[in-house]
Amino acid sequence: MTTFTALTTLRGRDRAEALGEAMERLEPEPTGVGVFEIEDGSGLWEVGGYFTDPPDEAALALLTAAFGAAEFVVSELPETDWVAKVRRELAPVVAGRFFVYGSHDADKVPEGSIALLIEAAMAFGTGHHGTTLGCLRALDRMVEAGDAPETVLDLGCGTAVLAMAAKKIWPDTTVLASDIDPVAVEVAEANFAANGMTGSVACHEATGLDHPALQQAAAYGLVFANILKGPLIALAPDIASVTTPGGKAILSGILNPQADEVIEVYARSGFNLLAREEIVDWTTLTLQRVTRN
Repeated sequence: MTTFTALTTLRGRDRAEALGEAMERLEPEPTGVGVFEIEDGSGLWEVGGYFTDPPDEAALALLTAAFGAAEFVVSELPETDWVAKVRRELAPVVAGRFFVYGSHDADKVPEGSIALLIEAAMAFGTGHHGTTLGCLRALDRMVEAGDAPETVLDLGCGTAVLAMAAKKIWPDTTVLASDIDPVAVEVAEANFAANGMTGSVACHEATGLDHPALQQAAAYGLVFANILKGPLIALAPDIASVTTPGGKAILSGILNPQADEVIEVYARSGFNLLAREEIVDWTTLTLQRVTRN
């Protein structure tokens, strides 16, 4: 079945979300509407609708004028088996000892690797994105250095691939995961089950560290926070407060030009920079908590 898309950009989350809601009332009705912040530091938001019938371009033009958005770009997409396409294009990822794969590549798991099954439909958090890959590489370096923290937190866990990697490499370590999105928590639980890890990692819906279980488990010897620059900066004092002196923080979701600012903010919270790695547009930082403020 042919699919049509209508995409535009504009500034401001509130206006973007309002435009998305207005698109849902169009005739013909879209099958779905998405509102996303463009992660390039521009401050722009993308709003897109998906249609099985050609959208009403006159109605789209009225929305453009009403919300001060750029002109909609309408495209026709040919019929595609998207699941098969994703599976073809998302090859397994190797990050040191870690091997992240979809079930269609189960026969390719190398002997001796730490295998992490994440279905290809979950593209963000499979290891193909530079942020997740950077975090896995940073974790691999910690293992090489002989680190073995007693407690680990995967903050903003998404697919929970990082929490699973930590638990597999350190089975006696207490590992917790959290995400602000309840759907992400459900995805994480599904991934634990798919990897034979049900009950091995406690996953909680939480805004930042605002959950009794996350506070009770502190202090952490390792905190993953693969989110974005803004939340990372806002959470710096909280992450410092739950990281044990000498403990590590692996941070990502940071565009390369943003890294110095994040390093500076975390330095003021008592972290020293141990390593930084750039993968395409994204930087991953490994920091160590030195003192309590």
